[in-house]
Amino acid sequence: MITAMATFKLPKPMTLDEARKIFLSTAPKYQGVAGLLRKYYVLSQDGSTVGGIYLWNSKAEAEALYTESWRAFVREKYNTEPSVTYMDCPVVVDNVSHEILSSA
Repeated sequence: MITAMATFKLPKPMTLDEARKIFLSTAPKYQGVAGLLRKYYVLSQDGSTVGGIYLWNSKAEAEALYTESWRAFVREKYNTEPSVTYMDCPVVVDNVSHEILSSA
């Protein structure tokens, strides 16, 4: 599994309510994306940075999402350039489903 962290430094901070409204408007586009297991929308506590933490089956599936079209969407929505960092994610503890997931 791969974790991708996409972050966007905002030109002006936003509130939690503003972020929630925007996040809910874009969330449906991530449902059913091949290889995407989970997506967490995040907002820094000072409201200056937003982003997503994505859990993927593979890096190839992740890279299929972060295309120039996706980057253009982010630039238009948030008026900033996105940054994406990939990290291997060999184990996940899920206390909701009571599972421990492993990529092996």
